[in-house]
Amino acid sequence: METWNLTSDFILLGLFNHTGNSFLFVAIAMSFSVALMGNLVLILLIRLDTRLHSPMYFLLSHQLSFIDLNYISTIVPKMAYNYLSGNKSISFIGCGAQSFFFLTLGGAEALLLASMSYDRYVAICFPLHYPIRISRRVCVLMIIGSWIMGSINSCAHTIYILHIPYCQSRAINHFFCDVPAMLTLACTDTWIHEYTVFVSTVLFLLMPFIGIACSYGRVLFAVCHMRSDEGKKKAYSTCSTHLTVVTFYYAPFAYTYLRPKFLRAPTEDKALAVFYTILTPMLNPIIYSLRNKEVMRALGRAIQRIFSLKI
Repeated sequence: METWNLTSDFILLGLFNHTGNSFLFVAIAMSFSVALMGNLVLILLIRLDTRLHSPMYFLLSHQLSFIDLNYISTIVPKMAYNYLSGNKSISFIGCGAQSFFFLTLGGAEALLLASMSYDRYVAICFPLHYPIRISRRVCVLMIIGSWIMGSINSCAHTIYILHIPYCQSRAINHFFCDVPAMLTLACTDTWIHEYTVFVSTVLFLLMPFIGIACSYGRVLFAVCHMRSDEGKKKAYSTCSTHLTVVTFYYAPFAYTYLRPKFLRAPTEDKALAVFYTILTPMLNPIIYSLRNKEVMRALGRAIQRIFSLKI
């Protein structure tokens, strides 16, 4: 079986495999624009409004805004360029870089979502201990830890896929350089790496998801014993908002990467990838702003200041 030069370009078959996909392309372009603007606005609001300078919003600005902003920018611009130009190639280095940033950002976001659930768990179940358990220093450590663990995991997978021999075709049946899709092109047996992908998925997706579910289960139990109706309403709103985000992100991501190789279908993988690469970064700022009174008040104050300056 003939192998090809490891420095050769890859071909991304993309999400738009058939003619007549202009509507889908426009929808994704609009989703990208909404995600870009929404996350930028959320960053500015949290940075500029002192009433949002709390641990929850500090984590929110890093998880939702900064990570999601880079997350969607790693994939969509290249996909759009390939579609508009008709050139579906991506360089060897470019593919490696895209894979590295995607895995780093994805792993960091998964861990930060778990950190946010812990923040809400402590705030609702142990309010008197909250300033100590969730201090600024603890938040910084959680963020740094998420980035370090995400980058180490990403580096290991990226180095592997860039050093295995490829054959058959250079065409990756996906719209970005996804590790499982690239492994199908390898000339060598990749079962060891497929096992490491499974382990990484358990550590970065399944275990944090179980932790989040347990945290919010405990929170909902504590909410039932609250005397204040306003407190109950706020706690339920927080839980439902976060669980919505978590479901959109973890469920399709984990389902895609935990399935064995013989159960994978490229079309299904690409459809599921749209959820955690495009829809989640778009929906996150919308969900957290429209369902969060503090963020909406901050947005109202910012709009008032802008109009007062113009007058």
